[in-house]
Amino acid sequence: MKFPCRLDKFVSHLIESPRTKVRGGIKRGYAKVNGEVVSKFDVSISPSDEVLWKDQQLVYLGKRYFMLHKPKGYVCANSDEMHPTVFDLLDEPNLKDFHVAGRLDIDTTGLVLITNDGDWSHKITSPKHEKFKTYLVETRDPISDEAIQQLRDGVQLHGERELTRPAIVEKLASYQLRLSISEGKYHQVKRMLAAVENKVVELHREKIGSILLDEQLEEGQYRLLSENEILHY
Repeated sequence: MKFPCRLDKFVSHLIESPRTKVRGGIKRGYAKVNGEVVSKFDVSISPSDEVLWKDQQLVYLGKRYFMLHKPKGYVCANSDEMHPTVFDLLDEPNLKDFHVAGRLDIDTTGLVLITNDGDWSHKITSPKHEKFKTYLVETRDPISDEAIQQLRDGVQLHGERELTRPAIVEKLASYQLRLSISEGKYHQVKRMLAAVENKVVELHREKIGSILLDEQLEEGQYRLLSENEILHY
């Protein structure tokens, strides 16, 4: 929400009610601004104003940033007719303006960032800012040294003209690696492993930029980002 804004828009946003219905309530004297009943819905509201609706104070919480440990079976969308979404896991007010900064597939677990700050999320997800996203990858077949080098050099994805950007790759075990990429192409990690004739069987994101998934969070749990995480992502 941008300020200053109209009273009807402010109330509608915070009580999650249609603006036409809110206007009717304003005319009936439900709204008070700085202690005075207001009957005009186009009154300008700033963040410092005290707004009451039916004698209950409405507070705009501003920009918010959440870290979620995503389980399998949830999609990174605001709504979905077929599957539960990551927003179903958040018990927070006014989530309609929020979005996922860096989506995960339905069968992928791990770190998801959710915010209503579009500029911040763009800096997180845009390839030009080169924020690496780090994944733990379990594969169907043993990982060869040749495949590791190919991933580091860049591979040709099906349907793409250019090679992927060089990845940071650490082999953890015969069937497990840690892979960091600075792009966000559709199903990229799975397609990269397919390009080296292997297959992903388990995928978990543990880090975006410098923001590491909190090990205290169980699957399905979330928390607000710290100020340090927000500023130094």
